[in-house]
Amino acid sequence: MINSMLAGLDTLLMVVFAAGALAGAALMIVLRQPMRVATALISTMVFLGGIYGLLGVHFIAAFQVLIYVGAVMVFMVYVIMLLDPRDPAIQRRFSKLAVPGVIGFVILVFVLVGATWKGGPAAPVGAGEAFGLQQFAAAFLRQYWLHFELTSVLLVAAIVAAVAVVKLHRRGRG
Repeated sequence: MINSMLAGLDTLLMVVFAAGALAGAALMIVLRQPMRVATALISTMVFLGGIYGLLGVHFIAAFQVLIYVGAVMVFMVYVIMLLDPRDPAIQRRFSKLAVPGVIGFVILVFVLVGATWKGGPAAPVGAGEAFGLQQFAAAFLRQYWLHFELTSVLLVAAIVAAVAVVKLHRRGRG
């Protein structure tokens, strides 16, 4: 009886975390103010960390919260603070990409509902084996190290570009 209650609680938490992540992603598309978009992204990342925790990959859940929410979002918020809030592109209520984003979201929902309706995969990926720190480190160092390094280079390039744009924009004003 307790096991069925815990399974029901896990399912309920998974639905809540998934709904929160989807709501945060939808808000990122709709909102125009950069700080609010960053806050929606932070909430989405936290909900994804909760999903990873429920799936049993606690190490990746901790990575999600500590690295992405803690470190990467600090850089993004710092860059947003360098932007000029009087820029007319920031003051518009909705982005030009809101309509294509909503259309893509609707298509994604239909695909997910269709996959769920057909039964989807029988078991989660890697359900038969334990995935611990050693397996994660081996997979990371063999397969994904280049992706990680390229992401850090792209983040640094984005920060440098944002600073350059702000300086160029300020120089053009006077």
